[in-house]
Amino acid sequence: MSRGPRAASARRDWGDEEDGCSVLHVDMDAFFALVELARRPELRGLPVIVGGQSRGVVLSATYEARAFGVRSAMPMARALGLCPQAVVVPPDHTAYREVSRSVMQAFRDVTPIVEPVSVDEAFLDVSGARRRLGLPSRIGAALRERVQAEHGITCSVGVASTKLVAKLASTHAKPDGMMLVPAAASVDFLRSLPVGALWGVGERTEESLARRGIRTVAELGDADVAWLRAFLGPSLGGHLHDLAWGRDHRSVTPAHEEKSIGNETTFPQDVRDRAVVAATVLELADRAAARLRAQGLVARVVTVKVRTSDFRTVTRARTLVSPTDTGQEIGAVARELVAATDLRGLAVRLVGVRTEQLEERGRAAVQLTLDDATSEAPLVVRAAEEALDAVRARFGAASVRRASAVTRSTTTLSGGELSSE
Repeated sequence: MSRGPRAASARRDWGDEEDGCSVLHVDMDAFFALVELARRPELRGLPVIVGGQSRGVVLSATYEARAFGVRSAMPMARALGLCPQAVVVPPDHTAYREVSRSVMQAFRDVTPIVEPVSVDEAFLDVSGARRRLGLPSRIGAALRERVQAEHGITCSVGVASTKLVAKLASTHAKPDGMMLVPAAASVDFLRSLPVGALWGVGERTEESLARRGIRTVAELGDADVAWLRAFLGPSLGGHLHDLAWGRDHRSVTPAHEEKSIGNETTFPQDVRDRAVVAATVLELADRAAARLRAQGLVARVVTVKVRTSDFRTVTRARTLVSPTDTGQEIGAVARELVAATDLRGLAVRLVGVRTEQLEERGRAAVQLTLDDATSEAPLVVRAAEEALDAVRARFGAASVRRASAVTRSTTTLSGGELSSE
């Protein structure tokens, strides 16, 4: 969900001149929720929330649920208090990633200059596609039609001369719309917005500016830049003043190196049984390893996160002797890290496993231990996990689980909130 403030005055026709408007920002509408509606058409028209049943937070919500005030990142208990009739659907991140990959490929069929921002949004530079496909607005319309036809979900598109304005245009086009802001209209468009719409203006900065009488982008742009630098800092003050006048020189960057891969889950009820926590850690590690293998990556660092019932969060990390992409090794390290964490006798609310310092598998320097060098066990383990990948790809992520990740009292991950980083 887009959290940036909007302005009713900005939702208008800003003109049809497209020269210099080669940047598109494409944003899926209520992505997780609409993927679920495409799979469950009987839920259309109902307020639907994607997230944990009673714990955790809202990951996505249909516009019917948003009408009651439900928003992303809102505690589920509060969301259900606002909309008790909502249908709560547990997240299926495997399905969301599959749809995301397909949508991103559709973007790359238009232009190789695609900068994914998250699983459900991306910037495109279509300057090289205009001769082949036409004006940027025509390209945006074609992409919206393709996403709808192939996946049954909608997206909103902003067309502009800069990334900032394209992003804000797509936000004001929601849901299921497209907005063009000609280059000559960029400053007028920006000046019509609240100051919180700008990148870099969080809640605290917005409150601080408001105390000094600055509530709109227009007021920010008209402020003395030396004064802004003095009270916001030389970097942020100058940067925000530039943005207020439409000065955004960032180009669309085709690819970002993935910095980490991991998962976390919030238990439906706080868990005291360390065996249940350990089993969940192994399953999270297994899922992280599968994602590493799917992307041809290996990890050098394993990090765990544990949140106790008093909401204290503890993280622990370990650097491996050699990078790996096997769930067995990642899980063993993660379980040891969790076991060594002092929980002060408290129950566990959330646990997570993350892999970091990622490298391409074919280029990673592997330092074999004596056991590795004299045994085929590591190769056997990896072959077995690749076989599991094939089974899950055909029959679903939940079709097979490690025996070591199962206990009699294990609470399945589908019962809690699972998020991917």
